[in-house]
Formats: sequence, structure tokens, C-alpha cells
Amino acid sequence: MSAELKDKAARAALECVEDGMRLGIGTGSTADAFIRALGEKVAAGFRVIGVPTSERSAALCRELAIALTTLEETPELDLAIDGADEIDAALNCIKGGGGAHLREKIVASAARRFVVIADDTKLVKTLGAFPLPIEVVAFGMGATRRRLDRIAEAHGLEPAFTLRQKDGVPVRTDSGHVIFDASFGRIPDPEGLAASLDGCVGVVEHGLFLNMAERAFLAGATGVAELTADRA
Repeated sequence: MSAELKDKAARAALECVEDGMRLGIGTGSTADAFIRALGEKVAAGFRVIGVPTSERSAALCRELAIALTTLEETPELDLAIDGADEIDAALNCIKGGGGAHLREKIVASAARRFVVIADDTKLVKTLGAFPLPIEVVAFGMGATRRRLDRIAEAHGLEPAFTLRQKDGVPVRTDSGHVIFDASFGRIPDPEGLAASLDGCVGVVEHGLFLNMAERAFLAGATGVAELTADRA
């Protein structure tokens, strides 16, 4: 996704933000574009307070003088805006390519409304081509991996879990956990898989964001498309 498309999607979503709002602020390069656009409005006198979903996003917000809070101080948010690695027509998403999906889901769940920004190549018929991130506790992760294998097989999926690493060392999330990336190819029953993962001992959170987003702004060569979903 080009910087121009990220900026277009971010600025379209910014139209959803009202003065005085309590915001959930996402993580990733597209979220960075949103933070920068928001920073311009704040510099012009716009008032918001935000809960960032990562240390990376928090640092950028501070650099741009965007006021921050926490979910302890502000447990209910008006709106959360974040990117996605995949999104389907019902606005179900796979998130977590940047490893922040645990905090992203906590923040999105604390918001009355959740809006996704992405480029139109992220729109898919069936989720799963992008590897599904599964955040797990490092202790006992070998045993957790075996439980994940059994879950995949029960759902007719090939057990294809890869421990996310950088320079030969397991990547640690901001919360200190590790991530297995599941390369399923396609997930015919994301709701069923999500329920199984939710019940798996050792799994902290997964990147299936189902029935959460109410709106998505997808930027492409011809402009920004706005998709909506009925979450009533």
C-alpha cells in the first residue's frame, strides 16, 4: 500500500472523528498515517484524547502532541480506528501483522464504534490468505502448539504454525508474549475457529476480529470506498 493510499484512507476515516472524542488509536503504517493526519487537526486546535494500542503508536502521538490516556483512566471510548491485514465483505478482519492485536482488540472492544482503514487489496472473499497471528504465553508454548495442531485438524485446516522470529530470536509483543503465525490459506468457519482458539489454554489472543467493525475505508486507484456493516 503506497503512502498516498494510506493517507487517503486515514483522512477519510478522520471525518468520523469529532471534537472532544475519546479515541482508540491503532498500530501499523496505515495507523501511523491516521495519527499524522490527526496531529495536524490537533495542532489547529482540535481536541481529542487517545488510547494507543502500542508503544510505537504512543511515541508518535506524543511527538505530535496528541493527548493520551489509558483504559484505566478512560475505560469507555467513543471510537477506535485501526488498520487490517485482511477484511471480508462483512467487515470481519485478520489483524496482528504488527504483533499488536491483543491491545488492538482490547481497545476496539472498549469503543462504541470501530472503524478500519486499509487499501482495497486487503478486501478478500474468505479470510485466511494472510497468516493468522496467535499470541501465546511463552511458558509451555510447545504444549500450546500441540493443542493448536489439534484445533486446526478439528476444523479441517492444515496445522501450519510458525513461531514469529527476528534475527533467530522469538519476537516478543509489548505484553511480553510470543506469536505463532498460522498459514491456513483460507478459513471457511472463522467464528468456529475463533471460539476454539478462545478456549485454548496458553492462547492469550488471536487476530480474528469478527463482528466488530461497523465501517471500513478502503483506498484504491479510483478513490476511497466506504463499506458499512450492521452491528445492531
